[in-house]
Amino acid sequence: MIAAVGHTDLTPDTLRLVESELRARLDHLADGATGLVRVGAGLPLAFGRAVREAGRDLVVLLPAQGSVPAALPRRDRVAAGELLLLAERMRLMPYDPEGRDACVGADERMITTSRRLLAVWDGSPSNGRDATAHLVAYARGRGIPVDVVWPPGARRAERI
Repeated sequence: MIAAVGHTDLTPDTLRLVESELRARLDHLADGATGLVRVGAGLPLAFGRAVREAGRDLVVLLPAQGSVPAALPRRDRVAAGELLLLAERMRLMPYDPEGRDACVGADERMITTSRRLLAVWDGSPSNGRDATAHLVAYARGRGIPVDVVWPPGARRAERI
C-alpha cells in the first residue's frame, strides 16, 4: 500500500498541481501498489483521483462508530462520495473525524500498514492544526520510505 497525508489547507490551484505531481510519482513507481487514504476533501480526493488515473486500486478509510460509518464533517461529505466511487474497497476505522488527535492517530495506523508514504508537505513544523511534519517523522522512524511532494508554485491558504 502507498498512503498519502499532507496539509489540509492547500489552495485550489495547489491541489491541481499536487494531483498532477502525485499521478507522475505513481506512474514512476513500478510496484503496482494500492493507494490508501483517509476520507476527506482536498488532498485525499486529489490522491484518490491520481491513484485511479494511474490505473491503481484505491482503498478509502472511513471513520466508524462501532460497526457503522460515523457522520462526516460537512466539508468532507461531497469528497467522500467521489472517493467511494473511485475506491476499489473501503475500510472502517474507529476514530472521530472532528478530532485532530483522533485523525492523527488514524493516519499513524494507516501509515503502519503501508510500504510507502507520499507526503504533501512544505517542510513546516507541526502545530495545533497541522501534523504533517509529525506524520513524516513517524513514517521515517518506522523505516517506511517517504516521498515529499511539494511542486513548484504550491501554496497553502492564508489563515485570517
